[in-house]
Amino acid sequence: MCIFICFISFFSPPFISPFSPMYLYLSFFLLTICFSSALLQDGSRAGRERKKTVSFSSSLSERKISSAADCIHSMVEGSELRKVRPNSRVYQRYYLLDAGLQALCWEPSKKESDKARISLPSIREVRTGRNTETFRTSGVYDQISEDCAFSIIYGETYESLDLVANSAEVANIWVTGLRYLMQYGKHALDIIASSQDSLRLSWLEQLFSSAVESDREVDVEEGINLQSAIRLIQSVNPGVSSSKVEHRFKELQRVRERTSVAKQDFIEVFHDFCTRPEIYFLLVQFSSNKEFLDTKDLMRFLEAEQGIEETSLRLIQSHEPSEEGRQHGCLSLDGFTSYLTSAECHLFDRDHSTVCQDMRQPLSHYYINSSHNTYLIEDQFRGPSDISGYIRALKMGCRCVEVDVWDGPDDEPVVCTGHTLTSPLSLRCVLEAIGRFAFVASEYPLILCIENHCSLQQQEVLLQHLLRILGDRLYTATPDEAESYLPSPHALRGQILLKGKKLPLDWEGEQGEVSEEDEGAEMCQRMKAANSSRFQLLKELSDLVTLCHSIRFIDFPTSSKNQKPWELCSINESLAVCLAGESPGDFVNHNKHFLSRVYPSPMRIDSSNMNPQDLWKCGCQIVAMNYQTAGLMMDLNTAWFRQNGNCGYVLRPAIMRQEVSYFSADTRDTVPGVSPQLLHIKVISGQNLPRPRGSGAKGDVVDPYVYVEIHGIPADCTERRTRTVTQNGDNPIFDESFEFQINLPELAMVRFVVLDDDFIGDEFIGQYTIPLECLQPGYRYVPLQTLTGEDLPYSRLFVHVALTNRRGGGKPHKRGLSVRKARKGRNYTALRDLGVRAVDEVFKMAAAPLREATDLRENMQNSVAVFRELCGLSAVANLMQCVLALRTRALGPDGTPLLLFELRDHYPTLEPQGPLPDVLRRVVSTYEMVTSIALCVCVCVCVSCPTAMEFHEKLQSLAVKEGLKGRKVSRALESFSWNITILKGQADLLKHAKAEVQENMKQVHYAALTGNLIKESPGGGRARPQSRRGQEATTSQDRPTTAGGGHVFM
Repeated sequence: MCIFICFISFFSPPFISPFSPMYLYLSFFLLTICFSSALLQDGSRAGRERKKTVSFSSSLSERKISSAADCIHSMVEGSELRKVRPNSRVYQRYYLLDAGLQALCWEPSKKESDKARISLPSIREVRTGRNTETFRTSGVYDQISEDCAFSIIYGETYESLDLVANSAEVANIWVTGLRYLMQYGKHALDIIASSQDSLRLSWLEQLFSSAVESDREVDVEEGINLQSAIRLIQSVNPGVSSSKVEHRFKELQRVRERTSVAKQDFIEVFHDFCTRPEIYFLLVQFSSNKEFLDTKDLMRFLEAEQGIEETSLRLIQSHEPSEEGRQHGCLSLDGFTSYLTSAECHLFDRDHSTVCQDMRQPLSHYYINSSHNTYLIEDQFRGPSDISGYIRALKMGCRCVEVDVWDGPDDEPVVCTGHTLTSPLSLRCVLEAIGRFAFVASEYPLILCIENHCSLQQQEVLLQHLLRILGDRLYTATPDEAESYLPSPHALRGQILLKGKKLPLDWEGEQGEVSEEDEGAEMCQRMKAANSSRFQLLKELSDLVTLCHSIRFIDFPTSSKNQKPWELCSINESLAVCLAGESPGDFVNHNKHFLSRVYPSPMRIDSSNMNPQDLWKCGCQIVAMNYQTAGLMMDLNTAWFRQNGNCGYVLRPAIMRQEVSYFSADTRDTVPGVSPQLLHIKVISGQNLPRPRGSGAKGDVVDPYVYVEIHGIPADCTERRTRTVTQNGDNPIFDESFEFQINLPELAMVRFVVLDDDFIGDEFIGQYTIPLECLQPGYRYVPLQTLTGEDLPYSRLFVHVALTNRRGGGKPHKRGLSVRKARKGRNYTALRDLGVRAVDEVFKMAAAPLREATDLRENMQNSVAVFRELCGLSAVANLMQCVLALRTRALGPDGTPLLLFELRDHYPTLEPQGPLPDVLRRVVSTYEMVTSIALCVCVCVCVSCPTAMEFHEKLQSLAVKEGLKGRKVSRALESFSWNITILKGQADLLKHAKAEVQENMKQVHYAALTGNLIKESPGGGRARPQSRRGQEATTSQDRPTTAGGGHVFM
């Protein structure tokens, strides 16, 4: 009241007397306002408005959501959400559950209070993502995060309330809480309380009791000592900082005035440091609204998300920590966390950890892991040399090492870089190290690049060392003149190939003159006169060079005319990049038959590295890298060769190997004959992210963010970044999804880079690079590595990965959801005219089948996309997930299914079980379209087109007869390769489409069984579920024969 009087006195004009009527009226007016405010504070409206000024996402960081009860309590408190209307308008509203858990309410609203609410019993479905018609047709679709959006489908007419949360965590809270309330109603909290965390609590009590028994220094009733409690926490979460755990325990001890750690304290701290909310939200998506996964839930997760067939009981026995859970076949949150952080959920596909590619192709068909100046361990001019350079490179799977040999003291050759200050190494020691470690990491051939700068006298010593140390492992067989290709890596296992200069085969003298190696000659021209770039070569040393005869590159026409398969060109980086820019197609064609080695520019004195993908995209097999220099380029090289068991050889893309094919290395669009893939990556969270090395920031707190980079052909190179999570390196939640179009998947790589936004000095935290071919789909963890390639202990990212061939989102009319409409605006890849009449006639015959195959494949993808959207799922969902989503949606008022599948034939049919609402009628009609197009795809016959290939050998002479000259002949040859590539590619795509159809139908079959959506068999019961392995045997027998139908080519 004193404050009130002072307030009146302060704001009263001086001409108003304290006893005047005006003063009394003003006092009464302000007093009324104050009492009204006090009344509002006791009501709900003022309290909720006060909460609106608080960031809900920041308050969540103070406690971790780990149960449905946490979600429901948060929903009762309410949060700000954005409502999206069909007219693309967005309204900010405050949403909350009423106190009786009977309805969802929001304010402010123009509607009356009893209408600004949705009763929970009327809710039919809670849908995640931007997966309703309102979202898809909204003008703000691209501005809405997929992870923050969700929709509530309610009422008899399936209306949708489309909402966007401020964070993915808030969206997950609402989705989880609403789904529990839909199942358990207003008694949800009581039901959850009776069974909440029983598996975890029983296990923690047992864990604590065992620690008490072993800790004899403390009385049982008091608890356990601090260090024992810390060890218990770290046994479950080894990456957590012991100092942080200790600090938390001491806080509780101080507040509760204890000297030891009681059970209650231990459970509370365990919850803080070992609970990951993002994994809890994932668990409840598949747990049928339970706090654990049973065997059926886990199997559905493994099949639908992880794409694997695994016995769920085996996983439960392996990862569930509680004895009760293992006995009853239940996987708790801690067991699920254990599985998702185990080697089974590594992002890298374990099939690629051993040799998994065809190793019987010619040597020129492989990328070969190569090192430059392997003996150097620092810079190129004055840095030290060390044998460890060879040992490290060979252990890393390097299959091409370099030895620069010069005259040394005491008639003993040495290894060093000439005309520099680098220290020399004994040649004998270098060869002994190579001989010892040559085949430790790989059995496939090792190429030894000998840059010989020795006098004839010391060449004799070099020869003796090679024969004595490497002996029978040296490959010395004379190449077969009749062969058009080199032998395969498989045929050359355990062999060492010498690369170097060679005298003519018919040379009769004991020595002869040859030019310097290209790299050595370049250095000589810089240091001395140009005429010094020739030297005398010993004939016996020359004879050891067989399959890798080093010659000088002149131009592509000269190489095409004169070069032999066993002759190899070493090309300077600058020239190679120039050739890649000016003649990308010729460079690719050159490398189909011949090996090309590219070495770094001499200007890279600091031993920096070129980007190997700039040369790999041209088909260059040997790109020499400075292994001693860490960074992006070495990350790409190391990761690339990891995809084939780290054996040092990776098979090049088929389009770069086929005799007749068209590929341009600088393409910035789709690749002819290759179907683009869409890579969907969701960066969910990080764990145990350390402070950057070398950072001057105080304390251990980091502000991490993540870059996702795509490396490949120019059309594929891009990057995206997440938001920054402030002051959280323990378990930052990013929850951001990205989509990338990959036009040449075989040459693409993905790189995750974690950086610190609040740094002084270094910002780099960790990285992981992986070829696209090695990605495992589903929920995976990404182990982070340092700049030098060492693993960061317990530091990782948690991500979701999916590869599809359809882009999601956008307005329906823009995406061609109607198959008929899409056909009118479809772009067809055109076949080119060569100007050679006989050949053009053959290709014209293939034009119609080409369009037919394109229509068929696109129609199949479109129909599946529409069906997926009607099921309320995003573009990353498969048909198994679509059918499982129908399980809850297609229920009548009495709980009986309105839709059931008939599984009597290979193509399951979807049959209504009574009158259907409009949305389900559309689901049925779209599914019928899916199956009808699938049948057309499977009966479509591929007709080969050998006639066109018959013209390949004589095409040039035919072009001349038609009067074509010069550049027109080259264009005709290029157009021929283009057409053959298109036809072959379309045939391959159709084969893939058939395989996709068969997989889709198997998924529908399996999901109908597991979701109990099948019609009763004639005997009166429903068909018994069978394993997918059993289904594969069945579907292979039931597969329709290809009689009649469409016809395609090649």
